[in-house]
Amino acid sequence: MTKRMDRRRFLARSGRTAAQLGLAWGAAKKALAASEGKPATASAAPKASANEKIVMGLIGCGQRGSLVASIFQSFPDVVLGAVCDVSRPRREEARAMTGRKADAYSDFRDLLGRKDIDAVIVATNDHWHVLPTVLACEAGKDVYLEKPVGTSIGEGRAAVKAARRFNRVVHIGTQQRNMPHYAEAVEIIRSGKLGTIAVAATFNTENQFPGFGRPPDSDPPADFDWDFWLGPAPKVPYNENRVLHYDWFFDYGGGWALAWGVHHHDIVHWALGVDKPLAATAMGGKLALPDDNRQWPDTFEGVCEYPPGPVSPQGFIMTYTLRCGSGRRIENADYGNIFYGTRGTLVINRSGYNIYSEKLNGERVIEDVERQLEFRKRLENGPHQRAFIDAIRSRKTSSADIEQGHYSSNPGHLMNIAWRVGRRIRWDAEKEQIVGDPEANALLMRKYREPWALPT
Repeated sequence: MTKRMDRRRFLARSGRTAAQLGLAWGAAKKALAASEGKPATASAAPKASANEKIVMGLIGCGQRGSLVASIFQSFPDVVLGAVCDVSRPRREEARAMTGRKADAYSDFRDLLGRKDIDAVIVATNDHWHVLPTVLACEAGKDVYLEKPVGTSIGEGRAAVKAARRFNRVVHIGTQQRNMPHYAEAVEIIRSGKLGTIAVAATFNTENQFPGFGRPPDSDPPADFDWDFWLGPAPKVPYNENRVLHYDWFFDYGGGWALAWGVHHHDIVHWALGVDKPLAATAMGGKLALPDDNRQWPDTFEGVCEYPPGPVSPQGFIMTYTLRCGSGRRIENADYGNIFYGTRGTLVINRSGYNIYSEKLNGERVIEDVERQLEFRKRLENGPHQRAFIDAIRSRKTSSADIEQGHYSSNPGHLMNIAWRVGRRIRWDAEKEQIVGDPEANALLMRKYREPWALPT
């Protein structure tokens, strides 16, 4: 089958126009309500009744995709009906997970053409996040999209527009949104208990020494479609590091500032009630591990400046620290968030949170708190995936809505752009444009390699 992205042919092959998909009601109504939990439209009906199973497809059968699919498969009201990957071994492993009941595809458009598929998991490498999401929305599918939202801000906005235009639930894999201790911490911060928050720090520290190495370019494996894996990215020779460590290459990811940072930045936005920065700057480079072929920095410091918010009346700064050459922890953790307040500091990651009081005249201002989770309770057991299924049935805005995911991806994008141009950039969040900087503005959207293109 040709890989040319012909939108009309795709929709014809799927056997569905917008009306046939049951989307006519969506195109004629208003976009999804912005407020969390509000019905999508006055006339919106559940995708399936409580007694009907939701049939899902998996696009991207790597480690993360297979884990998420297995969680969905554990729900009694969900069945995995199809899997898709450009690697034959991966898709066959994913199919085996279903007892070989699912069909396997190498082209995600064939999966999207299935009339019985209600929703899809998009768990591909990052530069393939948005195009399948947009086409899935057009095909009437709801989407569980792994973070981050694409490899550029322009892609993220395209995904938001598609979700709204076709009234689809698009739920981002920022699973901390549905971890109860994060909700507890957010409530504490919003209550003002910590006082004024002027700095929110986010970080990742890990020792990757000696790095990924510099394997030579080679022929791709016989059972791996390298050209399709590249898709909209520039055509280059196969290199195993580009596949195994795609996050660290400009064309496929945004380094840890984007791939990991989106989780941390999402919590800052949630807790401080502000999700649109004013400016960004960054510095760093390949300072610790110069002998591998990654492109993004292994050592990085980024800063986003934000306007005033509920507990930050003068505004605040959010910092992101990355160290790939030292595993020395920050606040006894190798990743997480720190909220520095005038009355106390809160440190949080997926293991729990701690509150440390400031002192006034030698006396603690607030009570210190330690909230650590038992190991078995830290394991991902499906609340975030369950929230997606519930949103499909209710047609209400999900707890990790696509627009939240877009805004939480943007700080990583903006820090990366600032690092690439080597200067502070100012951000017009309403226009989603960088102010007065054509060179930086040109990095807001990745150019797609023909014949691939985002539908308009």
